[in-house]
Amino acid sequence: MTYEVKTEILGFENISSMEFIEVDNLFATIKSNGEPISFTLVNPYLLREYSFDLPNSAKVLLGIDETSNILVYNIMVVQNPLNESRVNFLAPIIFNKDKGLMGQITLRAADYPNFGFAEELKTFMIAA
Repeated sequence: MTYEVKTEILGFENISSMEFIEVDNLFATIKSNGEPISFTLVNPYLLREYSFDLPNSAKVLLGIDETSNILVYNIMVVQNPLNESRVNFLAPIIFNKDKGLMGQITLRAADYPNFGFAEELKTFMIAA
C-alpha cells in the first residue's frame, strides 16, 4: 500500500509518498515512490514492551482518532550478521491504514530512558 508522508522521515524531508511492504510479522520495508530510497522496518511489539504517547500534532497530521487502524514500526539498520542490526526505538514510524497517511515522530530520550536510537537486535532475540 502507498502512504502519503505527512510528518517527515528524518533526513529525507523531500519524500512525499512511500510504499509499505510487509515481509512477515516482524519485518517490513518502505520504499520511496520516485527516489531510490528504502528502509527496513521492524515491529517493536514483537521485540519488547513498547508504548509511548503520540503527540496531538501527530494525531492531527496523520488523521488519527480512537477508532483509527494504525501500525507502528521502527527503522532498523541492517548488519551482517542480522542479529547485529540496530533498531531506533526513539523515532517510530506511524501508519494510519484507514487514511493512507504515515510519518515519523521523535520521542525525547529523557521521557523514554529505556528506548535507544541504536539498540542491537540481538538484545531482544532469544537464542534458538
